[in-house]
Amino acid sequence: MALPVRGTNAEATQWDPTTRWDPTTEFDRLTQQLSRLFEEQWSEPSPLGTNAFTPLADMEETDDAYVIDVELPGVEKKDVDIEILGRRLVISGERREQERVGWLRRRTRSWGRFLFDVTLPDDVDEEHVEASLNDGVLHVRVPKSSSDRRRRIDVK
Repeated sequence: MALPVRGTNAEATQWDPTTRWDPTTEFDRLTQQLSRLFEEQWSEPSPLGTNAFTPLADMEETDDAYVIDVELPGVEKKDVDIEILGRRLVISGERREQERVGWLRRRTRSWGRFLFDVTLPDDVDEEHVEASLNDGVLHVRVPKSSSDRRRRIDVK
């Protein structure tokens, strides 16, 4: 007699009578499925394909530049592309999936192509953009155009 199969996705797993039902795990799975559904339904289609993700990022404005920090753990420098056209900054690339030896019991990290796209509020100096990737964080410094920089004027 065949054991019942519990299907959650294309890769159905065989039911194991020794495993207890965990409502927390089931709730996490349901939450992830709902999140994917909402992302697919209301997000703009990515030019990189359906599996593209947007990495987490912070953008800070200083008096003379915009500083963007993008979380890209596991990404190598050669897998990152940075383009700037006018005020638009586009960071794209790919996070390659690690080869697994054992059974993958849970997956919450994103793999594949990524895209971070932002239009900066002011004109920028495209010639002096600097970028570095250290400890899984891409640090991009985009200087403001000299005509857009704030200057404090002392009243005499």
